[in-house]
Amino acid sequence: MIMNCVAYQKGIRLGDVTLDDISEVIKQEDTFVWLGLLNPDSTLIKKIQEEFSLHELAIEDTLSAHQRPKLEEYGDSLFVVLHSAILTQNSVEFGETHIFIGKQFLVSVRRGTIPSYQKVRHRCEAMPKQLAKGSSFALHGIMDYIVDNYIPVIDGLQARFEEIETAIFQYHPSRHTMEDLYELKRELLLLKNATLPLIDISNELVHFHKDIIHPDISVYFRDISDHLKRIIQEIDAIREMLISAMQVHLTFETIRQNEVVKRLSGWGAILAIP
Repeated sequence: MIMNCVAYQKGIRLGDVTLDDISEVIKQEDTFVWLGLLNPDSTLIKKIQEEFSLHELAIEDTLSAHQRPKLEEYGDSLFVVLHSAILTQNSVEFGETHIFIGKQFLVSVRRGTIPSYQKVRHRCEAMPKQLAKGSSFALHGIMDYIVDNYIPVIDGLQARFEEIETAIFQYHPSRHTMEDLYELKRELLLLKNATLPLIDISNELVHFHKDIIHPDISVYFRDISDHLKRIIQEIDAIREMLISAMQVHLTFETIRQNEVVKRLSGWGAILAIP
């Protein structure tokens, strides 16, 4: 359940830290601890709460999971919920990351289908000057990674839509095609629900919480906000095309049914001839 628990001082990795030593380590000047958890149980979460003096309401949220994306302030720490997305062969799978961040610590709790944040840690460690700004740079690294991973998901959904669209215009309306359109529409809505709140979260990190978010790092969250706006524009564009495709599909289906009725009426007239 514990993926990594590492102490950093002035942007340099000091080494792994045990849970029992965390509270003492973060007392050191220019030092913060970055702890990564994967699907932790309640016992471990309670231990983390003690070591970092986390608020009980935030702990309740991370124990229950299934939280909406949000940012909440609890005294001298923040609680951030982010939804990640990955594209599998047949669908989009969503996961949650809960982040507790204070001036001298960052705790990430991954739940569900979420890629490892090991790449994020390595990237941050390769930039010691920025990492010396503290835990807020690690928070930016995680958020940036999650947002970047939305792009291949959107590309995959776009490709799926184009396949369905081709089937429609080849005059192959079917119940299966309509089901695919509705499933794609549902996934796009879930993806938008995951991404849209992150704009407000990013903007809040730009302008507020200066006691936790280093002034030199706050501008990085503005870049994330801009990136998210472009992603949402792409989601909306696909949804508009999808709605048009659904209307075309219904039109083709109506035409097909009318032709069937005409054929049946014709055969009925022939059979009625004495």
